[in-house]
Amino acid sequence: MHAHDTRLQASLRDNLARHDRIAVADDRLHHAAVAVTIVADDAGAACFLLTRRASGLRAHSGQWALPGGRVDPGETLLGAAARELREEVGLGAVEVLGLLDDYPTRSGYRITPVVVWADDAAELVPNPAEVAAVHRVPLAEIERDDAPRFVRLPGVDRPVIQMPVGERLIHAPTAALLYQLREVGLRGRATRVAHLEQPPFAWR
Repeated sequence: MHAHDTRLQASLRDNLARHDRIAVADDRLHHAAVAVTIVADDAGAACFLLTRRASGLRAHSGQWALPGGRVDPGETLLGAAARELREEVGLGAVEVLGLLDDYPTRSGYRITPVVVWADDAAELVPNPAEVAAVHRVPLAEIERDDAPRFVRLPGVDRPVIQMPVGERLIHAPTAALLYQLREVGLRGRATRVAHLEQPPFAWR
């Protein structure tokens, strides 16, 4: 990444360290960890990794996601995020910068977002059993003036969040985590996102 990104790395770490993180303590929810991964694109611009889930998966197939999955018994949150990152896209060495708030999902999970920094992500190798594609999305996409969008849907009491990325619309939980990455990690704002709703198609 460009030399100035050492400042970005330090700023992210400091903002996450100051964040008064909310952990969801509900044993009825399966614990999952996702890796919010900061990498460079070919031009050296700071990006995050976004995957499209494989069509053959039993749950949430074809949806946009961050690398991650269920925390195995005896496994740490950081260990789970690193394992999933390695299994899904073949990325090994990363530095943990901090954690965002847990996000409870309609499908019965509490997701812990682990923000990690990867100096060398030149060769990403998607695992076809889990990942249809992996993209490096410039952080500038989540700083857009039209991001995020909050919409009201019939039969849904809480606001549904959408994050426009390129020509796509990313929904919660991924959209909520990216929004908090922007607010807490990039801007140092104490913004909460657990109340932001998923669209009904993601509830199962």
